[in-house]
Amino acid sequence: MEHSAEWASQGQGGEPESSDSMRTFGGFVQGLREHVGLSREQFGERVHMSKHSVASIELGRRLADERFVELAEAALGNTGALRRAFGKVARQPGFASWFRLWARLEKEAVRLDTYECRILPGLLQSEAYARAAFSNNIPLLNDDEMEAQVQARMERQRLLTELPHTSFSFIIDEAVLRSRLGGDDVMRGALDHVLQCGAKRNVDVQIMPMNYQAHACLSGPLQLLETQEGKRYAYAEGQQHGRLVADVKEVVILGRRYATLRSQAVSPEDSVSLLERMRGAL
Repeated sequence: MEHSAEWASQGQGGEPESSDSMRTFGGFVQGLREHVGLSREQFGERVHMSKHSVASIELGRRLADERFVELAEAALGNTGALRRAFGKVARQPGFASWFRLWARLEKEAVRLDTYECRILPGLLQSEAYARAAFSNNIPLLNDDEMEAQVQARMERQRLLTELPHTSFSFIIDEAVLRSRLGGDDVMRGALDHVLQCGAKRNVDVQIMPMNYQAHACLSGPLQLLETQEGKRYAYAEGQQHGRLVADVKEVVILGRRYATLRSQAVSPEDSVSLLERMRGAL
């Protein structure tokens, strides 16, 4: 599979190359920074980043997020210009800004590994479950925003069928599967959908039991992928932000955590039986 122009190669420091809009935004950040007379190091101190991370944004190799924009606005005079420029960065409808680069990279993966402890992984969510999840967003989404989010999530799930040669591995905390998000009917449909997805030859679903005595991913949710060229990336997400990891050493460490977690979780075969029992109990 050919890479798109945005991912054709890697820039300095291991950051994936980006779109023209990201480079344009980065150039705007650099121009404002130089206008107020700040070095990259001085500016980095004000936005809580290293000078190298600032350079990655200014050169269009790293996608800025809302937190960066707000801190940068404060550092650059609170003119609102940076907020307006950020709003014009090309985006994929329905995806948070920090997730867009990862969503593009997913389409070129030969392997995708996902660990979740908060909610069903997006690639395994039924439409009703996705709607229930987005309905809990604060601030509340309006009808158009809700529809955009749900449709983007359903469209992303085409990866499971459009990438038949890609291996998908999911590890989900048992507590997520025993929740009642959206009510019993929604959860019944959600578990049916997980079982249906897990029946595909290229998909493994494992459950991390609640009575664990060892857990390799206590630091939170994690996603890993490998491209056809053997490049590996990781993605971690928290409140109002996400981070794509391209540093080889860090990706290796995160990969070791996921591999250990797979050995700690219930086997795929036994996980199917457990899912069926959970579904029957609803």
